Order: sequence, then C-alpha cells, then structure tokens
Amino acid sequence: MAGTVVFDLDGTLADTSSDLIAAANACFQARGLGCLLDPAEDALIAFHGGRAMLQTGFGRLGPDYLLPPGAVDEDYPRLLDHYASGIAVHTRLYDGVEAALEALAGDGHTLAVCTNKPEALAETLLRQLGVRNRFAALIGADTLPVRKPDPRPYRAAVEGAGGQVASSFLVGDTETDRKTATAAGVPVALVAFGPEGEAIARLAPEALLTRFADLPELARDWLG
Repeated sequence: MAGTVVFDLDGTLADTSSDLIAAANACFQARGLGCLLDPAEDALIAFHGGRAMLQTGFGRLGPDYLLPPGAVDEDYPRLLDHYASGIAVHTRLYDGVEAALEALAGDGHTLAVCTNKPEALAETLLRQLGVRNRFAALIGADTLPVRKPDPRPYRAAVEGAGGQVASSFLVGDTETDRKTATAAGVPVALVAFGPEGEAIARLAPEALLTRFADLPELARDWLG
C-alpha cells in the first residue's frame, strides 16, 4: 500500500546555503561589517535558519564591538527581503531529486514538504526550481503557530497530502528533522550529502540516504 513521503527543503531537496549566506552577508554589509559568513565553511549554519546565521556572524565581531540591542530581530526581516530577491541565484536541487520524485509518484506515493522556511519563500523556491507540482502539500515555518520539531506541522503535511501519519516517513538533514520524526512517531531518512556528510549518522536515523536514487526502494521497504 502506498504512503506519504515528507521532505524537508533546505539541505534536503536543494542546496540553498550560498543564497542564504548571501542574504545574511547583505545585512552585515549594510552595517559596514563586510561579509562575516563564508558560503562553503558556514553552509551547515545556513541550514539552521536566518537567525542562526545572524547570531553567528555577529558573534564573530569580538568583545570590543558594541552590537545594538535587538540587532538580530532588527535584521531578520531584512535578511528575508534580501533572500527573497535572490532566492535561486546559486540554489540547485541535489543530484537525483527529480528522478526520485518521479519514481515515488509512479509507485503511488503522495509527496509533501515540511520546512522551517517561511511558507511563501518555500513556495517561491519550489516553483523556481520547477518541482512545486510534485508536492500535494506544503507546510512552512509560519503555516501553523508552531514549527518543527513540534510534530504538528509534519502531521499537517501528511494530512494535507491526503495521507495517514502511520503510513509516512520524513526525509531530512538536521537534528530538527530527527526530533520531528521522533515526536511524530515515524521513521526518518537523513541525507548524507549535506555539509555534515555521513557524520549525520550520529543522530541514529532509521536510514542514511547517500544518494536520492536509493529513495524509491527505501519507500517500497517502509511503505509497501
């Protein structure tokens, strides 16, 4: 019996790190601070969200820099604006994503996205990447009053796609996804081609996905 496969977005379906870091650096540059984050070395930080990037960058200024109170809160909406204007300059789907989505759909599985990216930005990005039509439901950070790792967004994604939580699983890339799956009572497959590589196995996922080509077979094993 077919089920529902729910995907995280950033760091799972697409490498969005360069465009995210560019948005954060634009905020730092507006304050005359230069580029405080590196697109390659700080990719993992990017996948933990805009506030994490701002906090990390500001944290590198040293004790002698007097950061204005509330700078992170002040710059966060500016970061989102910068990001919206350059959301898919460098962002690319990971290798094998489109073929895997097609194969999953061909096996009768419904697909959904559950992300901590704001819903409107996630909608825009998926459309620009040409895969929005593959997903029957999209739940973003602001779709509900709560976000991952609270299990409610995950459940809403599954139900929005017409599925049942008991016949679903999550594909993600971070500890947030591991915690979300645990809270929802479903297995998680974590990708091993992000910034952490196979070190992501430290989170003890039910499966470690080293390439998207293996996902359809995994779904057959877990969902039938």
